[in-house]
Amino acid sequence: MHLPIRVLGRPAALAASVAAVFATVVAPAAADGSGQVVLRFETPETFVMYNADQGSGAAPDDRFAVPVHVVASKGGEPARNVRVVVDASGLKGVARLAHSDGCPAEGAVYTCAYGTLQNGDGESYTPLSLLGVDGVEPGDSGTVTYTATADNAATVTGTTRMTVGGPTLSAPGREKGVSGLAPGQPANLTARLADNTRFATEQGVALQVGTSEGVTLTALHSNCFYTGRAATSAWCTFPTKAAAGAAYRTGAPLVYTVTPPGRPAGEVTYTWSSPPSRPADHPVRGTGPPLTLVRTAGQDFDDSDGRVGITTTVQADYRPVTATVRGRVGDTVKVRLGLEDLGPGRARGDEETGRFEVVPPEGTTVTSIPFTFEGDTGKWACARPEKPGARSSARSAATGSTRCARRGARPRSTSTSVSTAGSRARRAPSARTARTTAPRPTTSPSSRSTPRPLRPTAASSAAPGHGPRASWPSSSWR
Repeated sequence: MHLPIRVLGRPAALAASVAAVFATVVAPAAADGSGQVVLRFETPETFVMYNADQGSGAAPDDRFAVPVHVVASKGGEPARNVRVVVDASGLKGVARLAHSDGCPAEGAVYTCAYGTLQNGDGESYTPLSLLGVDGVEPGDSGTVTYTATADNAATVTGTTRMTVGGPTLSAPGREKGVSGLAPGQPANLTARLADNTRFATEQGVALQVGTSEGVTLTALHSNCFYTGRAATSAWCTFPTKAAAGAAYRTGAPLVYTVTPPGRPAGEVTYTWSSPPSRPADHPVRGTGPPLTLVRTAGQDFDDSDGRVGITTTVQADYRPVTATVRGRVGDTVKVRLGLEDLGPGRARGDEETGRFEVVPPEGTTVTSIPFTFEGDTGKWACARPEKPGARSSARSAATGSTRCARRGARPRSTSTSVSTAGSRARRAPSARTARTTAPRPTTSPSSRSTPRPLRPTAASSAAPGHGPRASWPSSSWR
């Protein structure tokens, strides 16, 4: 198994799977300026490995990380030859262990070589993978201990209580979406859950709600904690002991709104868990009436979350940016084509913002286009359709139009190469404004005349010979 490592620029919290407050284990601190090297663990006090109802069928869990940090000090040296020994023998009966190549193991003891860590910096290993076992109950637990040493620092130790969680609480998955939501207009969501396991939630239930950028929760309940007053995430706790096979809904809807200027699309998601464990990044407690749970008829939910898609009245306007390309027959030239973002709306995250089609002038040939490889971080991805205006995943270089799609939040210009093959000179018409709306932007030119479709990042070349110059036509969003 590949061992993921991450370098921490400063003390960092672990993922949401961490089930309690963090235990900062540190060697005796030195006075600032002494130059003494001090190590510190930033590990959780409690970590939920898997849910009891999952048993041996639980997916391998390699989220448990052991971050080691060098306490910053003025003029401090790096910690040299840092090693961490992780003893997981205390998990016998509650988890099975899968060894990793990155931290050699002898039985249930893993040794991780962290190497040299700079003053004020840190590094984190995931030393082992955890597998579930059958016959456990929610709340069963064991311990993992770890010890860090270095050539020039005092030894430091720490312990994490590893627990079996559960039961697994299910949600309805994709729910009916909301369309035409204007900025500032409230909308409601009633969260629903089902406990389709053989265990009751003896320690209560937790609900976590998240929104995409541009969507804000507006009703702040007293049994919920939020990321801030303009909340984009909520964590709510209920004392309800959800019975095995029972279903529930919130007694009042969750209220949210689109924050001006807004985005063309958004989403609200929620998940349920037990036992409740509040994330550290939700410090603000609500002051409104408490949210309650109401029992309903049984539900055959089998999804891990609930999701409501939102389309808004917000529009995002883009103006195509065109260019003139000149060259003789046989020349291969590049052109930058793209869009000017006029707002006011903004597409969110990796949402596709529209399509751009490039149609080369008569006598020119597209010879190369920027298309996407797996793991590529490029902003545009292009494909060549079988005919202009049609979608295609074809990647081969051939004469014809090219369609490109933005993979990021804002469309910008990209480079295209073209080559001429005896065409007459043509000048690109002026750019035209287009408008896009969610969920998948589609635009039409604002001018009466239809411009030649154009799309970002394409390259073209021409057959050898001599001839007049050529230029690209105008562009439009599709």
